[in-house]
Parts: sequence; structure tokens; C-alpha cells
Amino acid sequence: MNQSLSVAPSLEEHTHENPVVSKQQLFTKQLIVLVLEMLLALPLGLLLAKFQIGRIAWIFGGIAAGTVVLQGCRILYQYSPQPNRSARKVGMALVGLTVGASNAHGNLASVASGIPIFIFLTLFLLLSGSCIGYIYSRLSKTNLLTSMLATVPGGVGIMAAIAADYNKNVSLVALVQAIRVTSVVVLIPFIAKTSAGNYYPQTLPINGAWLNFDPSQLELLLLVLLITGLVVYPAILFKIPAGDFFGALLIGIGFNPLLHWLPFVGDISFSPPPLINLLGQMLLGITIGEYWGDKPNFRKRTVGYALMSVGMTLIAGAIAALLAMQLTSWDWLTCLLVTAPGGSAEMILVSLALNHNVEIVTTGHLVRLIAINSSLPLWVFLFRCLDEQVSESV
Repeated sequence: MNQSLSVAPSLEEHTHENPVVSKQQLFTKQLIVLVLEMLLALPLGLLLAKFQIGRIAWIFGGIAAGTVVLQGCRILYQYSPQPNRSARKVGMALVGLTVGASNAHGNLASVASGIPIFIFLTLFLLLSGSCIGYIYSRLSKTNLLTSMLATVPGGVGIMAAIAADYNKNVSLVALVQAIRVTSVVVLIPFIAKTSAGNYYPQTLPINGAWLNFDPSQLELLLLVLLITGLVVYPAILFKIPAGDFFGALLIGIGFNPLLHWLPFVGDISFSPPPLINLLGQMLLGITIGEYWGDKPNFRKRTVGYALMSVGMTLIAGAIAALLAMQLTSWDWLTCLLVTAPGGSAEMILVSLALNHNVEIVTTGHLVRLIAINSSLPLWVFLFRCLDEQVSESV
């Protein structure tokens, strides 16, 4: 009797403490995985920089690191961590801060007049993605909602999360989206570098200063990171479309004007150090690589259909670039960067690396991010209705 009474409280305490312990263990494991990925991405980025890959070499280093570390966890330790969405949000914020600071002196007002064209190009890509999704659904014998989520240009994590909410094939959606994003991230910089020649600068000086250790600059860096966190976190919490990237972008644009407006601040100008851009790129690449490392084994036929749909999406992006050339006075490289199907932050980084119409490319991708994310509920509703109609007719 006494034994039973003494055992019950211990079991009750265990059941209450277990969820807390498991969450702490999960956070610790995710942190360890992320640290390993960063430690591997850094030397890989340095190695790629030596081969003149360009200023987005750190993204490629992150992709390789994310893939290797997650595959190593699965093979060596039978542990399959999920892709770290928080890391991508931080990466988007850091990249947004860098891009915003580079656009601080740009003429964004003149670019705003082209918003109707950006909206037209976005609608064209969305409609093209819907047609491609329908073709993909018929050929691969996949339900329509899964096919649409896989083929419409959008974030890998967002589309995979929606698929999970509706009990669809999350792995397939993530596979097609990861192939698309990786293809765009690899092909577009290669085309840009080939066409731009010597205009494509090196990543970062290997022996250069990645961080300004001047006390005033360090204080400003901490201040801008704090403000960015205070702005980005509510945007993410309330699920504002592209809130992480857009909020940090506005901070980057307005931080220096705000400093100059304050009466008690002298003639101080702040620019995010190269380390911020480097970390943002690595985190973006790591999260792409994690989706590759997280992939289960697919049949060759499944991968073949996925590659086919991605190929059609890339063709649609090329057609959109041709339309943009006819409707605007932009050069072909600007049109290509604006209409590239996915990898918005990465494409903005390419334009920043080239110093090539950063304002136009940034505005175009921001309009697309906002349009896609804000219209997602409507698109999902339409896809579900079509899916039910197709299922009833079969």
C-alpha cells in the first residue's frame, strides 16, 4: 500500500516533466545541428570564393552543408531533424537588412510606378504555375491540391506547411519546391556571371574585414539588430506576408535617415558589415540544403515528373522575362532576375552582387511575395474545390 502511494507521485511528476524535457532536448539537438551546419558552411564558402563563384558563394556552401549534416544525422545517428524554418526567417531578416541598406539611397519612388507591370508578371507566373500543376497532376496521377502546392512558385516551407495542414503529400511538395528553388539559385547566377563577365565581383576579400570593431559601429549594429528583431517578430507572429524580409528591408532603408534626423546624434552613417550578409546567405542556403537532406527515397519516375514540372516552370519564367522586355525598357538581365520563379531573396542578392538595378529587382520580388502570400487562402480554396470536382468525376 505504501509502495503504491510512493510510486504514484513519481509517475505523475514524470508525465508532467516529460513534455518540457522533450522540448528542451529537441531545441538542443536543433541548435547542435545548426552549429554543425554553420561550421561546415563557412569553410565551404571560403573554398568556393577562391574559385571565383561570386558573391553568393555562401549560399552554395550553406546548401552543401545542410544536405551533408542532415544526411549524416540520418545515416550515422538514425536521427531525422526537420528543416529549421526559424533559421530561414533569421536569414531572410539579415539579407533584408543588407538589401535595405543598399537601397537606402536608391530612387524607389520611380520604381513604384512599375508596380502594375510587376503585378501583371506575378499573375502570369501564378496562372502558369496553375496550368503546370494541372498537367503535373494528370501525368503523375497525383491529387490536384498536392500538385498545385508543389508547382506554384512560393516558399518551400510555406507550401510544405499547407500540405501538412490538409494531410497531403508533404515530402512530394517539398521535393518539387526544393528542386525549383535550387535550380533557380544555381542557374540564374551562372547565367548572370557568364553574361556579365568581369562585372561579377568576388564574394568577400578573404583577408578583408568582415566586421567593423569600431565601438560606435558595434553599438549601431546591436541597435539595428534589436530594432529588426522587434519589428520582424510581430510580423512573423501575425503572419504578415513576407514579414521577415519586408520588415528588415524597411529597417535597412530607414535606419540612417532616422539617425540623421535625431538632434543628439552626430554625423554618423551605418552600413551592415559583410558578416551580416555572409550569415544571412549561409542560413538561406542551409535551409535549402536541409530539404534535400530530409528527402526520403523517391522512385525515379517521381523524380522525373518533378524535374519535368520544374523545367516547365523555368520556361514560364523565361517567357515572363520576354514579356517584361516588351513592356519595359529594362535590359534582359534585369527582366530575368525580376521574373525568376522563386528564390526571391537569392535573386535580390544576385542583383546586389552585380550592383545591377537592385531597386527594380527588389520591388518586383517584394510585390510577388506579398501577392502570393496574401492570395494563398483563395488559391488553396480554389484548388480544393477543383480537386473535389475531379475526384467526383472519376
